[in-house]
Amino acid sequence: MSEPRSSRPTDRSTGVRRRGASRRLLALVAIATASAVLGGCSAPAPDPVDDARPSPSPSPEYVSTYVEPPAIELAPLTGEPVEPGSLARSTLAAKIDNHPRARPQVGLDRADIVFEELVEGGLTRYVGVWHSDVPAEIGPIRSIRPMDPDIISPLGGIVAYSGGQQRFVDLMRATRVYNAIHGQADTDAVMYRGSNAPAPHNVIVRAPELLAQHADIAPPAQQFAFAADAASATAAKDGQPITSMAMTFGSLGSPSWAWDAASGTWLRSMTGGAPDTAASGARLSAVNIVVMRVPVQVIQDIPTTQMIGGGEAWVSSGGKIVPATWSKPDQNTPPRLVDAQGAAVRLAPGATWVELVPTDGSFSFQ
Repeated sequence: MSEPRSSRPTDRSTGVRRRGASRRLLALVAIATASAVLGGCSAPAPDPVDDARPSPSPSPEYVSTYVEPPAIELAPLTGEPVEPGSLARSTLAAKIDNHPRARPQVGLDRADIVFEELVEGGLTRYVGVWHSDVPAEIGPIRSIRPMDPDIISPLGGIVAYSGGQQRFVDLMRATRVYNAIHGQADTDAVMYRGSNAPAPHNVIVRAPELLAQHADIAPPAQQFAFAADAASATAAKDGQPITSMAMTFGSLGSPSWAWDAASGTWLRSMTGGAPDTAASGARLSAVNIVVMRVPVQVIQDIPTTQMIGGGEAWVSSGGKIVPATWSKPDQNTPPRLVDAQGAAVRLAPGATWVELVPTDGSFSFQ
């Protein structure tokens, strides 16, 4: 006897579809529930920024301690720092006597630059140049020589001398330099014969008064390249250490220099070796010694240094010496000094003596 058929559906595919629908319904309900929960837990919007809040300030208040460094200028003839505007005056060059009767000279120890040159009789004579330090008086002054226009013209300014052969005076007057000559009407108040020595070795110049008469003349251009300090000078850095120098201009002109480490200067001695001093009692000295070997022609019995051209040079600073070459292309250009590589030779800041030693003279150092 057969069993009765069940009244429940037996179609498997139908059961599957029903179960899948139920699952989808449950998933939709779960998603809806989660969305409602998340929506109820969202963060509140931030409060608006209060723009009226005070800005923080430092406490204590900041005060700068920076101090503006003082302005400086460099003296054109010495390379030393000076107060701006303090040297707004011309140079004063003067033909200074070096005859034995003219010594000791007045104010020569305070010159920025001194040129020494050969003159008649185997003697030497100076062109002293004052700018950064002007003494009350300088001298004794003597007559002009044919090489002086080439030496002095690069400076501009004023040249003081006692006269000379008319042909040499004319050469000097033809330059851009103002000629102040003893005996002219405009020099009566600033030149006089002193009691320091017999004539003609006693013409003295009142230097500040002469400069004041020509306050419209411009200051000089820089004449040499200078280092920032003594240790940076070319000779001090690259030179050979020496203790002394000797040179011969002529039969009565053989000065010498010795290095003095205590003062950082070269000390001068006269022909014969005696210390060379000024009327003030100060030893003549220099920070730099520039030796230029120059040709000298004797023209109508007057030794004439040839300054336009070039040749061998030696530069001494800081107790050392370095070889160099000098060149001067024209009258108004100062001599240029270069080393073996063609670089400018830089002097130490301070006073300089330029020794114009004839090529048929001599120069040596130890």
